[in-house]
Amino acid sequence: MKSVILYAYPPEPDGLSLQGDLLYRGMKENGEEIMPCHLSSEFQKEWIYKYFKPDVAFGVGFWSHTPDIVVHPKKFGVTPVPWLVADGWVANYQEALSSLPLVLVTSDWVRRTYERDGVDTKNFAVAHIGTEPDIFRPIPRSDKRVKLVRDMLGVKNGEVMILTAGGDVTSKGAQEIFKALKQVDKEFKNWKYVCKIWGGASADDHYDAEMALIEELGESKDKVVYVEGSLSREFMPLLLNAADIYAAPSRLEGYGMIQVEAQACGVPVISINEMGPKETILHNETGFLANVAETVELTEEWVYTHMGFEEDHKIAFPGAKVFAYRANVDELAQYLLKLLADKELREKMGVRARAHAVENFEYRKAAKKITDLARERLRLS
Repeated sequence: MKSVILYAYPPEPDGLSLQGDLLYRGMKENGEEIMPCHLSSEFQKEWIYKYFKPDVAFGVGFWSHTPDIVVHPKKFGVTPVPWLVADGWVANYQEALSSLPLVLVTSDWVRRTYERDGVDTKNFAVAHIGTEPDIFRPIPRSDKRVKLVRDMLGVKNGEVMILTAGGDVTSKGAQEIFKALKQVDKEFKNWKYVCKIWGGASADDHYDAEMALIEELGESKDKVVYVEGSLSREFMPLLLNAADIYAAPSRLEGYGMIQVEAQACGVPVISINEMGPKETILHNETGFLANVAETVELTEEWVYTHMGFEEDHKIAFPGAKVFAYRANVDELAQYLLKLLADKELREKMGVRARAHAVENFEYRKAAKKITDLARERLRLS
């Protein structure tokens, strides 16, 4: 089986690009005949279809990428196999996706989202994103690199560091964590909460609400530290290993790659019992999953020309659609307190988390599962 991987290539520092690159490298290292190409590079894609003559075009993206990763390869007789994430709701291309012999999704929650929005998912299959356990691995706290990270973050000896990372941290559940820490602080004082953000419009949108919640922590507000800017993939394991707990009860999370990476580093994770985290974190074993307290629902939404519509307009839904979730703050406080106060529990969960990540999410194994599935479903040798 000869394959091309269509994604943001050369790899960029975002989830979709990393998703595609891990698949490409995994298949290549597994000995598959494989080529990478940027999903929007029509000239190079056409050259690959005519010269390399792949059997399959694996395309990484979401439903709005259908013209690039489904329609275009089909024009040249190449079978498309999109590997999709969810992006709010599926506004278009339901028929094109429903007709494919195989569609991969990053979680069953993603599959249910496409099904909710009118796509026939009978040929959908869940394929979790892989991780690199040789890079994302436990590093001793005594390591000078990790120690320096903690020192630069102002984490004192004996303080327990909680970490949340994202483009912004509110989407990763930081506002719920702030509220939980207000409860925790009454019983456990020796914590530090580090929020790593990319910055930009999304982070700016939530700034005022986050600052207001931090002020409510009173004398403990200085225990919250913000780090802004991009960090390399090689540096992220050092930041994760500087943390004692990774906390991300995300409001919207189709998969949660960094939560898997934290587990690979031997760090217990606190998240939400919904969406992707429900499928990648073992409750009471590799971390804790707080139940959903409330949802955000919409009854209408705008669609635009870049989504494949002739003009921008608003669509009313026949029924309300869930667009986001909020984790139970009381449960988050309970789980934080357990881990903060019990070093032995953190270490035990960390060991189990590492084993879980290596066994179930190693990128070459993940690539092999996808390869085997494509061969079976598409009847290729």
